[in-house]
Formats: sequence, C-alpha cells, structure tokens
Amino acid sequence: MAFKNLLVHLDPSKSSAKRADAAIALAARHGAHLTALAAAAMPTIPSYVEAQIPAAVFEQARESTMESLTAAVDGFAKKAGAAGIAFEVRKELAKGPLAELISQHARYSDLAILGQSDPDDPLSGEPELSEDVILGGGRPVLMIPYIGAMQEPGRKVVVAWDAGREAARAVNDAMPLLAAAEQVSVLIVNPKRGPGAHGDEPGADIATHLARHGVKVDVKVYTQRDLSIADVILARISDDGADLVVMGAYGHARLREMVLGGVTREMFRHMTVPLFMSH
Repeated sequence: MAFKNLLVHLDPSKSSAKRADAAIALAARHGAHLTALAAAAMPTIPSYVEAQIPAAVFEQARESTMESLTAAVDGFAKKAGAAGIAFEVRKELAKGPLAELISQHARYSDLAILGQSDPDDPLSGEPELSEDVILGGGRPVLMIPYIGAMQEPGRKVVVAWDAGREAARAVNDAMPLLAAAEQVSVLIVNPKRGPGAHGDEPGADIATHLARHGVKVDVKVYTQRDLSIADVILARISDDGADLVVMGAYGHARLREMVLGGVTREMFRHMTVPLFMSH
C-alpha cells in the first residue's frame, strides 16, 4: 500500500497556499503524483433577484473568481516545480454543488487534501463542504487547518480508536502514513470492555495489527467523564506534540451529530493539526 496519486483542492482563500504546502510535502515524501484542483462555486441568488441584476455583474464575478483561482494555481505550480514532484493542475467553476465536483475528482485519487473552513474568511467555503466530500467522495480525506500545518504531517500520529467500522476504515486507509511515522499512539477514551467492543484489553488488538505492518505503536487508554472525547484528543495532541490525527468520520448519523453534537463536528471546529478521516 502506498500513496501514489493525491488530490488537493485549492480555492481563493488565504489558507489555500498553506494547504498546498502540506500537500506538496506529502507528495514529495511518498513519491506521489499531485493534482491540484482549483475550484470554486459561482455565487447563487434567488431567481427573482437575478432578473434585476445586469448580466455584466455575473460575468464580472465569474472573471474575478477565475483570476483568484489562477493566482492560486500559479503559486502552487511554482512551489511544486521547486519541490521536484510530479504534478498537474485543473481549474474549474462548479456548475452545481462544489462538493460534488471535488468528490468526482477525488474518486480517481488515493487521498483528497482539503481545508478547514475559516470563520473569518468567507472564501474558505462552508464547513459542510469537507463533510460532504468525506461522506460522498468514497476516498479518505486529509483536512488541513486554516492556520496551516506546522510541519509535514505524519511524523507523530494519534489514532483515535473506538473499535468501530469508521475507525477501522481510517486506519486501513492511513496505513502508508502510519508505516512511515516515527511514532503512532493509539488513543482510546472511555473504552467499553468485552466482546463486540474494545475487548478485554482495550487497544491490544489494533496495536498488534499495526505492529504487524511495521508500525511503531503504543496504546494510551483514558477514562474521562468530565471532558468530551474531542477535548481529550485535543489535549493529547498538545501534550504529545502530535502533528496528525487519524480517525473515523461520523460514527453516528450526521443528522444526529448536527443536533446533539459529536466528535467529528467538534474536531472540525477545533482542529489544531491535520485530520485524516474516512467514512
């Protein structure tokens, strides 16, 4: 298993260049081809308002968006060329939902690299964009915080393990990163012991599985009732100096997480390092 074909989404946001840096570093480390998809959605307005706006206004908005995407592509190409990686660029305005366009391109890659939505930058897109790609793209997603990655992600990794289907999928998809990591910590919060849960010794089975793939792994189990699972993960990231979290996305229905809250949504909002997620 290896990452040989990566996709990174570029947009007109301030954080796009930081996302490109992380993607280029990852491609260089794994000897992968990197495709940059510079894509944005055209502004939409109600039809009854559209009739009152001159067509020239829409054309100007389109041209402005394309110019911003071109600038993002030019910056990416310069950095990718200097890094000596194999790469290509694609530039497109989405005629429908942007998530559907990104998902279509993601299906022909090993990993899609997207960005966290920045609440102070409307050009970074809605939070639902990455969620929709994770759920509909059929490929794992590496989410880069809008503050960027402090270093090439994947040296010290935390695996958020709940013994569920989504977590198992994420571990399998992330194996090239885990095998190349200097250290991997399996983090288990409030384990459920016994058959059908974490087993009699929580973390032992997944640690054995990873070790058989040559992964340097340790297991950390926490029983914490005062903090949310996401808060425990974020605390361990800080204490351990981790630069990547691997976790399953939406172990519960997304509607339930939207109403009641959940680990996936909390991590989306408060992530401090890149998240590798699968569904």
